[in-house]
Amino acid sequence: MTPDQSFARWVKLSLLAFVMVFSYFLLADLWMPLTPQSRVIHPVIGVTPQVSGQITQVVVRNNQHVEAGELLFMIDTRPYVLAVERAELGLADARLQNAQLDAAVEAAQAQVHAAQAEAVELASETRRLQALVGSQHASQQQYEQTRSRMQAAQATVTAAQAEVRRLQLERGSVRGDNLREAQARNALEQARLELSYTEVRAEAAGVVSNLQVREGTYARAGNELAALVTDEMDIIADFREKSLSRLQAGDQASVTFDAYPGQIFSARVRAKDAGTLDGQLVADGRLAAPEVTDRWVRNAQRQRLHLQLLDTQTLPALPTGARATVQLHPVGGPARWLGKLQIHAISLMHYIY
Repeated sequence: MTPDQSFARWVKLSLLAFVMVFSYFLLADLWMPLTPQSRVIHPVIGVTPQVSGQITQVVVRNNQHVEAGELLFMIDTRPYVLAVERAELGLADARLQNAQLDAAVEAAQAQVHAAQAEAVELASETRRLQALVGSQHASQQQYEQTRSRMQAAQATVTAAQAEVRRLQLERGSVRGDNLREAQARNALEQARLELSYTEVRAEAAGVVSNLQVREGTYARAGNELAALVTDEMDIIADFREKSLSRLQAGDQASVTFDAYPGQIFSARVRAKDAGTLDGQLVADGRLAAPEVTDRWVRNAQRQRLHLQLLDTQTLPALPTGARATVQLHPVGGPARWLGKLQIHAISLMHYIY
């Protein structure tokens, strides 16, 4: 075989190998998609005090695992204890004022009864004198004086009833309780709530990270002092859109982590995101900015999947952000077998890079 013939053979073999590899990757992307664009995500909760004050005690250390509700650190309670005592005194004062108003209402009601009795007596005397005036047994002047006293007594009754209503309105009632007392009780509950906030506790089970506080640090309400990396784990994987044409929620998948080369873990597809940031239009008052490109073939859009491991007991602890490779198994048959072979090869390659 001449050198030209040998070269031509190698060119044909190379072209054939290229066509075979290209065809394999084209079919693999549709029937057994794989992506290295995957990470482990643990939701992170900012440890934020809800009241301000000097930290008097730090119970945990950095990177310590805590359970939900476990105490992390304490804020000086003295100002908040005083606030509770002040609110308790305010409630006692409100109750005292209510008792005084209750007594005033009772006294005003007694005055109403006395005024009504006098008015009734004078009305009876007026009627009697009116009859006597007609028979010339009483003077007109005496009758007029008695009627004036009756009208004054009726006005006194009206004024006493108005005073009762005024005192009752001042006493007031809100949900079966006096407005003043309800406000004082609300202030007391608020003071007790703020006192409870001096104990900063973990909102969920996880690891305390980036703890930057010491005893004596002044904590401000709303300012994050640490991060709580929760135990809840989510695996996110970004695939090209065309790779997900046969995907269904609940499909099986295989995952290998860069931190544990050679190990493959079974998973299932939990959900697919509804979209990406590029598909969100912001009403900011500006005109649209169409994409400009001179490429004939644009970059493929990726969609994010969320996966759940089926056996978390055998998985060692992984930090949030850890890299992973995800192999989907949307179809069965030879494609599933080749997909498992593919992810095994990737897991072994992690020993190298």
